[in-house]
Amino acid sequence: MSVADHPHAGDRQLSDAEIMELREKVKAFMAEHIYPNEPFFHANHPRQSAAGREKMKELQAITKSMGMWAPHLPAAAGGMGIGFMPYVYMNEILGRSPIAPLAFGSQAPDSGNAEILWQFGTKELQEKYMKPLVAGEIWSCYSMTEPEVSGADPTGLRTTAVRDGDEWVINGHKWFTSQAEGATFAIVMCATELDQPPHRRFTQIVVPTDTPGFEIVRPVPVMGEVEGSHCEIRYTNVRVPITNTLGEPGSGFRIAQKRLGPGRIHHCMRWLGQMQRAFELMCEYSLKREVFGSTLSEKQTVQNWIADSYVEIQAARALTLSAAKKIDQGDEARVEISAIKFFGAQVLHNVIDRAIQVHGALGVSGDTPLESMYRNARAARIYDGPDETHRMVVSRRILQSFKAGNGWDFGLQ
Repeated sequence: MSVADHPHAGDRQLSDAEIMELREKVKAFMAEHIYPNEPFFHANHPRQSAAGREKMKELQAITKSMGMWAPHLPAAAGGMGIGFMPYVYMNEILGRSPIAPLAFGSQAPDSGNAEILWQFGTKELQEKYMKPLVAGEIWSCYSMTEPEVSGADPTGLRTTAVRDGDEWVINGHKWFTSQAEGATFAIVMCATELDQPPHRRFTQIVVPTDTPGFEIVRPVPVMGEVEGSHCEIRYTNVRVPITNTLGEPGSGFRIAQKRLGPGRIHHCMRWLGQMQRAFELMCEYSLKREVFGSTLSEKQTVQNWIADSYVEIQAARALTLSAAKKIDQGDEARVEISAIKFFGAQVLHNVIDRAIQVHGALGVSGDTPLESMYRNARAARIYDGPDETHRMVVSRRILQSFKAGNGWDFGLQ
């Protein structure tokens, strides 16, 4: 990806002082509007209940009035137009609460769908789907993973789209199509160019969810919950216009990589927010909880957990920001992105696990956000590529460099 091809090309450049000011504004909004409303949204889902949707619209109206809506998009697409790195730093704060991204109009998968509609959609698709999506008037889903094949190797996906005149006819079986219930449209990864090499066979196609043959089978329970609306979907002779194609036929993986690379940066920055919040809860509770004549903070084991968590968080943050800066400069940063994906997910799990242990029974109750964080942290080691795949990418690319006689320069790579 060249700098010219960057989705944020043309955005205004924020100074360090402006980024700090933006972060302070986000922190203040979180303290006033997000954290106090978490119990309400725990009982009233912001998408699946009327009361939740109404309350979320109120919060979204505030962020819009503050000029902090859709930070992931350039101004020309209806976003803040702040560029990639300011949004990266913003995500570190938004990640502290699962409802914050929705309040700022930057929740997944809508944010990624809007980005690829902006980069690869026709003007018609942008008018019909991207604009109301960015405005928060509708939501969307992304349909790629299939139950019959391994998600670690997407070249095996079986859903097909066959040309019939000026239409695609789609048949297949997907699951973990997040946020499908109530979505206006899906972006579906389909095999269309079956005579091409594996990474040139697939195409991404926009499918309105009211199209005949689009069937939500069920929301898949995940760690005991269905709130994420991770749906199983069947596509049976679903017909959509050829003009619903994103980019060129066969470019599905190339488009996915442009979405997934930056998307993993944002995941990891939001994980940092989760880690830091869990770390704060652990430290605060250890200072006040007494057992066997002293506070938990005076126990060596707890002190070790705090020290290890601090170092791991700082290491994950440094790795993530380094990868983000490479992405911002036009580098695909494949090694760095894979490294932060598996390392960040492990640190996220470790820190939350320690925080729960310090809290004891309180930690696994619904009286703190830790139990919800823990469920999400476990899934982080699987979605957007399992740890094992990302470790393989890191090692293979480093060894390829050594085989070529280039070694590996940690200062310049």
